[in-house]
Amino acid sequence: MKAWICLPLIALVLTGCAGKTAYRESCGTELDAAWHELDLAKAEGFAGTVSYSKALSLLTGAKTQQQFEAYQGCTDKAEKARFYIKESRAGR
Repeated sequence: MKAWICLPLIALVLTGCAGKTAYRESCGTELDAAWHELDLAKAEGFAGTVSYSKALSLLTGAKTQQQFEAYQGCTDKAEKARFYIKESRAGR
């Protein structure tokens, strides 16, 4: 009887864990690319722009979301950060 109760619970737990990995790879890839682009923007002298500051803030939030396994939000923030980094390097 206990096996019939435990089996669905185990399946539910495993399903929940599998759902958290959907954006894991894209989160890591986007974060790595964004941090690299941010370093380039800083080296080129764009560290004082508003867009640079927005990008840095978004990347900090994305890294936090990555730590809490909120991979979709992490990916979204990293993509937005990359947009602001491009804006920064364009002088906007």
